[in-house]
Parts: sequence; C-alpha cells; structure tokens
Amino acid sequence: MLNAMENYSRKLPAELQRWQGKIKDIAQKAGLDFYETIFEMLDFNQMNEVASYLGFPTRYPHWRFGMEYEEMQKGYSYGLHRIYEMVINNDPTYAYLLESNNLVDQKLVMAHVYAHVDFFKNNTWFSHTNRHMMDEMANHATRINRYIERYGIETVENFIDSCLSLENLIDYHSPYIKRKREKTKQREYRPTIHKLASKPYMDKYVNPPEFIEQQKIKLKTRGEQKKKFPQEPEKDVLLFFLNHAPLESWQQDVLSIIREEAYYFAPQGMTKIMNEGWATFWHTKLMTEKILSDSEVIDYADHHSGTVSAQPGRLNPYKLGVELFRDIKERWDKGKFGKAYEECEDWERKEKWNKKLNLGLEKVFEVRRFYNDITFIDTFFTEEFVRKNNYFTYKYDPDSEQYKIDSRDFKKIKEKFLFSLTNMGQPFIEVMDGNYENRGELYLKHRYEGIELHRGYAQETLKNLVKLWTRPVIIETVAEDKPILFRYDGTEFMVGSIEE
Repeated sequence: MLNAMENYSRKLPAELQRWQGKIKDIAQKAGLDFYETIFEMLDFNQMNEVASYLGFPTRYPHWRFGMEYEEMQKGYSYGLHRIYEMVINNDPTYAYLLESNNLVDQKLVMAHVYAHVDFFKNNTWFSHTNRHMMDEMANHATRINRYIERYGIETVENFIDSCLSLENLIDYHSPYIKRKREKTKQREYRPTIHKLASKPYMDKYVNPPEFIEQQKIKLKTRGEQKKKFPQEPEKDVLLFFLNHAPLESWQQDVLSIIREEAYYFAPQGMTKIMNEGWATFWHTKLMTEKILSDSEVIDYADHHSGTVSAQPGRLNPYKLGVELFRDIKERWDKGKFGKAYEECEDWERKEKWNKKLNLGLEKVFEVRRFYNDITFIDTFFTEEFVRKNNYFTYKYDPDSEQYKIDSRDFKKIKEKFLFSLTNMGQPFIEVMDGNYENRGELYLKHRYEGIELHRGYAQETLKNLVKLWTRPVIIETVAEDKPILFRYDGTEFMVGSIEE
C-alpha cells in the first residue's frame, strides 16, 4: 500500500477487529460478494482531510481540496454534518471509520460498507473502472508535482482550474459502447478534374498544365472545406481537446489526468440512489436479523432513522433507494409483476395480491447487477409506489414566496425525476466542428431539452474552452425558444441569432 496511507492508518481496536470478522462472515453468508476490505480508524480531522480528497489519501495539490476541507471542518464544528464512513472503489477496498463513533455505529458502518463493496464489484456500470485507483491517484499527484516544480505552481494550478471547469464535458456512456472497427480501409474518393472540351491534338493547348494544377488546388481546397471535422458529433469534448487542441505535452498529460478521474467517478454519480439504497437495504437486514444485541436496538433505530429521514426540498438517496429495493423484494416475493398483475385495474385486489413466489432476494441481486439510477427509476418507480410513498412535484410560487405542491400526477412526477437524472443533471454538449467556417474556430452545440443554459456559467465555460483551444469558441443553444449562438474570442463575449 502507499506510504501516504501511513499518515492516516490506525488499526482497529481488538473488539472492532472481532466484529469486522463476524460481520464479514454474516455478509458473505447472506450472499454479498466483495473485495478484500481494509478498515482504518481516523479522527474527525483526518476524516475531513480524506473526504476533501474524495476518499483518497494522496491527490495532486489544488486549492479546491483545501476549500472542501475548510467547509467540512466548519460543518463538523457547528454540528451541521458528520461523516460516519467513507469507502473507496478499489481492490483491495479501503474504508474509513470515525474514531468517535460508538460501537453500534461502527457495526452499522461495517455492514453498510460491505454492501457498498459488493455493489462496486458486481454492478455493470462499475465494470470499466480502475480497480487500482488508489495507486493511480498517487501517480497523478507525482506527475503534477513534477510539472509544478518545472513550470511553477501558478501556471499549473491555473491550467488545472480551466480543466476542472470542463470535467463534466465527457461522454458518460462511452466506456460501455463497443464500436466496430473497420476491417478494410475505405477506398479514398478521388474527385475527377473536369477539363475543357477539346480535340485530343488540341488538349495540351486548351488544358495546359497550369490550368490542370489550378483545378487540382481548387478540388483539394473544396475537399478540405467539405470534410467534416469531426465526422460525427463528439460528446467527449475532453477527448477531442486531447486529440486536437494545441496543448503542450505537460498540459495534455494534466488534461488526461482530469479526464481519467472524471470517468472513474462517473459511475458513482450514475448509481447514487441505487448504491446508497443497496447499502442501506443490507445494513438494515444484517443489523436487525444478525448483528444487534437487545440493548443496542434503540440507539440503532435512532441513528438509522436519521440516515433515511426526508429532508425538505431535497431528495434523500438513502431513503428512496432502500424503499425501492424493499418494494422490489416484496413484489417479487408476492408475484406482483407480469402481464396479469399489470393489466389488473382493481386496486384493492392488487394490494392483496400474493402468489408466494419468494423470488425477492433473487430479483434484488439481479437489479443490483444490471441497472443504473435512470433504468432503476424508469423500471421500478411505479404508480403504486408513488401513491404509497406520497411523492409529488413542487415549484416556487412568487406570489406567496413559498414552494408549493405542483402536481401529484404520476407521469409528471416520473418524467421530472428521470429528466433530473439524465446525464447526471448536466447539459448535453457536443463538438460539431473543429474548423468552423475554415477559421480554426470550435463550434459546439447544446442539446436543448427545455432548460436554457445558465448564461453566467456558459460565459465562464467558454472562457476556459478558449484558453485550451486558443481560438474563438462558439456554442449553439436555445434561449426564449429561439436558436442563438454564444461566442467568445478571448476578449469579447457575443450573442447572435441563427437565421432560419
């Protein structure tokens, strides 16, 4: 393991080591399948420090991590939040326990962690992640520190600032797409040079070599102008920059580091509801059935209820995730699925439906393997579930200056929910042309789906794109139901309309 880990590493006390062994054995017998998991004990300062690095003990130096640390320290000191555990998708997996937690909390956290690791190991959307990212992060830190020594902290940090502002401009689904390779090289199209009509013996006079050469140049110029660059819209903007932006070698390396880390963390954003729901489902089951003593039940119930409590104006992924997994288990145990059940319009009969199939556990393990948050919600967020759990949409009322219920309609609720999860709530941006109007300008397009780009964010993003591209950057979008262009040339930000 990394030497940096020694700065944090504290072995578990003997009692917790015994409980770790017991909980590991209980979790495995319940069907969970996880990597070797190493628990480390941290005090709250160390926990906040590691959390500011997103769980990794060694990261490249950047002011963002310091800002995160200060925010966490103040939040902890004011009693606004408390980190009970942290777990890293790595093989072996590293998990951190907070030293000040009592024994009941530590047991809960261990059960919760083993379920997380089972999810990391077995969920399809994590299958492409680097399982040795702890070492890779340290490698990234070493490389960036070398560039800081060579080019100076300000130069490197400013470039990292620009890259981090663009880290969401990746194609979240590209690791899972298998693209066919062309087996044979396509035959290059050679345009015909059109000569002036003449008799064969007059050809060299009517079509002299100078004329033929001029025609070749014209055809070549037209071909270059017509050749699309890229040939298809590119969703991975960072990859396009790595391949085509005029970056120095150290800048290319830094950008590749930012991109690699963005892809590593992407599945966690794509499965937040499922992952936390799965861990909560299993810590609840293991704690209440196998781990808790009678004297610990009240403390456990109090702390668990805080984990799954509803928060005004915010979606709690722990609560929604565990409720959906429990609903799936109940439905497949009772046979509440299939054509007959779906076509039944008698709500009272559906409520009492029970074929006693006991397929619930088998089904939740299947869901854990193949789904992400979007497919999870799309498939299992049913009208019955919404009715039972009293979900609704809300909006701000400017007259009363309060948020009010907007709709209890199932379709509207589900549609709004799925929309908020699509592309992890980020706008879809694609590279359309890397040589717009043959001027070397970058032309991007925002896939408008009813929500306009925030103009302030768009301006700052364009500034950072120009820093990397070194030429003007344009983005096509929609504002007030009309197509428009935002353009930044390095000095001036302009807005223009698109003529239909």
